[in-house]
Amino acid sequence: MGLAMCFHQLFVLSVLAAATFPDFVTPLAPPWDDLRVKHTWGAVPANWETLGNPPAGTTIDLHVALKSHNGSALSEALYDVSDPRSPKHVLYNTSPLTIYSPVLRLLCCRYGAHLSKEQVARLVAPHTHTLDLINSWLAHHGVPTSSISTSHGGGWLTLAGVPVSQVNKLLGASYQLYRHMGTNDTTILRTTPRRRSVGATADMASREPAMALTGRDYVVTPSDLRWLYRTATYVPTATDQNLLGIAGYLNDYPGLQDLRVFMSQCRADAVDASQATFTVELLNGAGGYDPNHPDPEADQNMQYAQAMAYPTPHLFYGTGGEIAVLPGSNLPAPGDPFLVWLNFMLSEQRVPPTISTSYGVQETTTPPEYATALCNLFAQLGLRGASVIFPSGNNGVGKLEDCIADDETGSVHFVPTFPASCPYVTSVGGTTGNPEVAVSFSGGGFSNHFPRPRYQQVAVPTYLERLGSQYDGMYNPAGRGIPDLAAQAQRIYIVENNMGYVVSGTSCAVPVVAGIISLLNDYLLSIGRSPLGFINPWLYIVGLPGINDIISGSNPGCDTDGFSAAVGWDPVTGLGTPDFLDLLALAQWNPNSHP
Repeated sequence: MGLAMCFHQLFVLSVLAAATFPDFVTPLAPPWDDLRVKHTWGAVPANWETLGNPPAGTTIDLHVALKSHNGSALSEALYDVSDPRSPKHVLYNTSPLTIYSPVLRLLCCRYGAHLSKEQVARLVAPHTHTLDLINSWLAHHGVPTSSISTSHGGGWLTLAGVPVSQVNKLLGASYQLYRHMGTNDTTILRTTPRRRSVGATADMASREPAMALTGRDYVVTPSDLRWLYRTATYVPTATDQNLLGIAGYLNDYPGLQDLRVFMSQCRADAVDASQATFTVELLNGAGGYDPNHPDPEADQNMQYAQAMAYPTPHLFYGTGGEIAVLPGSNLPAPGDPFLVWLNFMLSEQRVPPTISTSYGVQETTTPPEYATALCNLFAQLGLRGASVIFPSGNNGVGKLEDCIADDETGSVHFVPTFPASCPYVTSVGGTTGNPEVAVSFSGGGFSNHFPRPRYQQVAVPTYLERLGSQYDGMYNPAGRGIPDLAAQAQRIYIVENNMGYVVSGTSCAVPVVAGIISLLNDYLLSIGRSPLGFINPWLYIVGLPGINDIISGSNPGCDTDGFSAAVGWDPVTGLGTPDFLDLLALAQWNPNSHP
């Protein structure tokens, strides 16, 4: 990378213009130079050295997230379309109408009434005074309007190619060149070492050729899963409406030939399965898709999503960039893949009803402000009608070296995984065996960034009451509980480069759960209903009878025994594993058709 390259940054402005400047008041000119330090580092982070000021002409791209004028309207609207207990209709005299109008039509059923791209954009748009203030602030510092672009109803601004000297005045900052010791890179801001997907890390550690197994070794195949979770008799019919999206990162791609070999071996019941295919969408500078060099992570995602949901169409998103956080900053890395992928998805007129993603990072590497901004974008996807699935991680409650606080106390704290900790996605843990028990590496616990969501207000406290004082101080009992569901995650058969292998990891469970949810959405679409969308409220309220409770096993880590599976929800397997036929029967009940 050269010294004069463009760099990307993201920051969040907490502008509450709606509360400060009512519509009938003209805002006073603010003191732009009266800046207050929110976060600073007194020294260069460990293993980094400063090279001084960047050369003249060095530029930065800034991403600015603005708070919505409607405050909590995004989460409220999401729950209204996702919670079966929502009032049946939007009426003239109900307070939510003033929030949504003109987003939702009068007398429109709330549950399942997902919003369009344009409706969501209006819902999350900042107050007009906020935009006026931001534009005045930028104009005051000489940022030309030609370099400013907007997305998501004006809620996100991108300032392209702003000189570093100008950014320093804009933010009251002092940008320097830094270099990671032991390298020759000389860039303004350097990402932390690349963090592999939580699924791929464990999968690669346990990957072994299938043909080397002995007769005593068990291997899980799609036939086992379709029998265990009772999907074998269902044949999708809404294939012209349904779509299953699979998000891939780190230049990982599935192999088409691998998929066809796998389907020939494992879905022989489907006449055309040997010709299974998928569409590829490349984002964020992703390397050219080469089907002759597949990655096992992407292979197992595509193969098991197809095995569960075939012949539903599949779309693979290959997103470039590194999942990392900038050192000494509350900002994401340049071209952060989650942000790029979310921006792309929310710009589309149509989003897949089900999206499977097997990647993540330790929540401790994501600053709260950034994680919240991303989580709110996942909420927008849910409001558009998408069920977004993530793995809970493969290190139980955490690796010991990651659990010990980096201070003089040396205290131990469990390590949750993000984005699984976002309350607006469905997180999936792992099981093994039959009868099923929790697999020991299944990630689980409680978020330190996000409070417990309303759909967990009954299930999680019940578990905590049984847990008692065990692990006090090592986790956040008020945090969002992880995971929500689970599925088989150990010794899963895949095909890579035309050879059979066995892999393990909660990333194996994600496409299985996503495939089952996609089948539920297929049924709903086939009868003219909306897809499940953000599925968590439905699972915790309606879906409980259709979930197999897992009551044995635990997820040790951080030099502890970890949490134990128990009756009801637990931070190892969530509510349990899905029983498709029971969930299908429950999905047939439509709360909007009953008084």
